[in-house]
Amino acid sequence: MANVTLTHIVKAYGDGPTVIRDVSIDVRDQEFVVLVGPSGCGKSTLLRMIAGLEDITSGDMLLDGKRINDLPPKDRDIAMVFQNYALYPHMTVFENMAFGLKLRNMPKAEIRERVTQAARILEIENLLDRKPKDMSGGQRQRVAIGRAIVREPKVFLFDEPLSNLDAKLRGQTRIELQKLHRQLKATMIYVTHDQVEAMTLGDRIVVLRGGDVMQYDTPLELYNHPANRFVAGFIGTPPMNFLAGQIRQTTEGASFVTTGSGLQIPLTEAGPQTSLTPYVDKPVTLGIRAEHLTLSPADTQAVPLPVVIDAVENMGNEALAYVTMNGIPLGGIPLVARVSPADAMRLRAGQSVTLYLNVGQAHFFDDATELVIR
Repeated sequence: MANVTLTHIVKAYGDGPTVIRDVSIDVRDQEFVVLVGPSGCGKSTLLRMIAGLEDITSGDMLLDGKRINDLPPKDRDIAMVFQNYALYPHMTVFENMAFGLKLRNMPKAEIRERVTQAARILEIENLLDRKPKDMSGGQRQRVAIGRAIVREPKVFLFDEPLSNLDAKLRGQTRIELQKLHRQLKATMIYVTHDQVEAMTLGDRIVVLRGGDVMQYDTPLELYNHPANRFVAGFIGTPPMNFLAGQIRQTTEGASFVTTGSGLQIPLTEAGPQTSLTPYVDKPVTLGIRAEHLTLSPADTQAVPLPVVIDAVENMGNEALAYVTMNGIPLGGIPLVARVSPADAMRLRAGQSVTLYLNVGQAHFFDDATELVIR
């Protein structure tokens, strides 16, 4: 397949906004890379630039080491699957999948072989004589993917291909895409705003915000070691909890003191105390995942938090408890704790309980830069 390298890529629309700002990423051969971020972050624009559908303002785009900035889309050997399927309604599945190959004057026998093979991989062999109107959304999406497969391109691009499917079908199709990636051993670049899709599909994930790359790493690295507050809050369901406050130093040691409620969280020698020394009396934000707020202390660094239950969401395999302290949301928003379904059955709105915050799992962010304090 192929390596795709983007070096200092910029996209600006004349006197208008700059939507891509100095993006540099490298997609390895046979890698599945996901571009993720909120609406308007530039992920689809970046994908269209790779496809050749958008001009590059500045920077270099390389395919297998060859600069392709000015290469027309038809010569890039890249196939793109769009959000809206873009199937011809008057053509059968076979005709839709074969159309691009016919335009290349490929022999009929080879066209039939490629279409049949792609249909077999996607399990749509029984649909080849149907037209799009006679198929479900999931089946139409498979046809759109099949149309890309028959081209045997160097790179596959996917622009939010599952956004028109219902939740159950999205889950099924994610698994099919993972299997397809393994079968084809293809280089794939996938755009989504759904961080669950990004976490489950990507070998590596590019997190974008306002045209800038916030972090580019593996799913687990993004989750466990976010580079900044944006990534910490965007990756993970539910999002990371944030507490605003300051680092205070006393004769008894350093503590994180929350804004508003004045809650003191001791920072032990075994925890993050040393790295936070330069931030004494400066505003910082503490971040903690829902699974690190527990109903019993996880270790000796756990700090008790007296809280009131606002609501409980029991989803069967897990449960989320939304809490406040003394009726005042900590850090401006309620905290979310992940608890067991058995514990959730005992919790009621308005009930006072004690949660334990595992300081050893906390992240601290510089309020001025929003970068994590290592």
